[in-house]
Amino acid sequence: MAAVEEGKQELTEQKTAAAISVKSVLFATDFSATSEAALPYAVAICRRFGATLHAAHVLSDAALLMMTGGVDYVSMGTLYEDAHSEAKEKLDQIALRLGDLPHRYHVRHGEVWKSLAGIVTENEIDLIVVGTHGRTGLGKLLLGSVAEDILRHAPCPVLTIGPKVSGHAKLPALRAGSRDVAPVELELSQIVFATNFAREAQRAARAAVLLAQEFRSRLTLLHVIEDYVELGSRLKPIEGGLCRLQELIPPDAALQYQPEREMEFGSASECILRTAEEQKADLIVLGARSAAQPGSTHIPWSTTHHVLAHAHCPVLTVRG
Repeated sequence: MAAVEEGKQELTEQKTAAAISVKSVLFATDFSATSEAALPYAVAICRRFGATLHAAHVLSDAALLMMTGGVDYVSMGTLYEDAHSEAKEKLDQIALRLGDLPHRYHVRHGEVWKSLAGIVTENEIDLIVVGTHGRTGLGKLLLGSVAEDILRHAPCPVLTIGPKVSGHAKLPALRAGSRDVAPVELELSQIVFATNFAREAQRAARAAVLLAQEFRSRLTLLHVIEDYVELGSRLKPIEGGLCRLQELIPPDAALQYQPEREMEFGSASECILRTAEEQKADLIVLGARSAAQPGSTHIPWSTTHHVLAHAHCPVLTVRG
């Protein structure tokens, strides 16, 4: 009997190993404390999957001008050279903290997403990791408006580390020195996947299921009904929603725990955050709206933005 169980376990691990492949991770940074908080996650993921870490910084004209308070065009060349050298020095400092982890760094000049898109394509990036404080505006790399641009255009999943990530979900910072790299390990005991049943929801659901397989996590599938008016007949939409959640789980999924299905009524963002906090989630998985699908029914940016800004754990968005 023990041999049979061991055989099942080995088969499960083989399926998981074949299902998830992360070979290249892009860590986008503006060298702020917000970006710094995301680095341990990028490193932990690379260690887990044996991936190469690509650290990237983008020098934009708008950011350079805001740093100096405005300069004439004659000075822009010198300003860019100085900023480029400073960025390389800071990336060198990050590299010293990575030990023997395979890594490369990139300094680009131009619009943020267009510059990052080139790195993604050239290096076949499987995952982008960024820190975000969730606010909108102009200037630094990871302000909300730029984060939205990345989420809507990235061809691969994006892991965002918001300003309120704390407690069990917060990884310790990496210590300086190649011989003193913090032994950061990524653990995902509880994953919450939220969906509003977009046409492409299956892709985000698959990512959540594969992660639950890889990390032997507990998985909760959540759907929130925001505009429910027929209060006298709740049973039908609840049953229908629970069935649709079940259909998102592949029949061949090799999960250690039976997934939980939950239906909530109210604000989508508040329900997602509350569910994640109550279950002490280590990760929230959302479907991201594609820029090419303005009419998509994926979770709206307003909801995604609120979750990113207030979640106590990292958020993985998967574009449809």
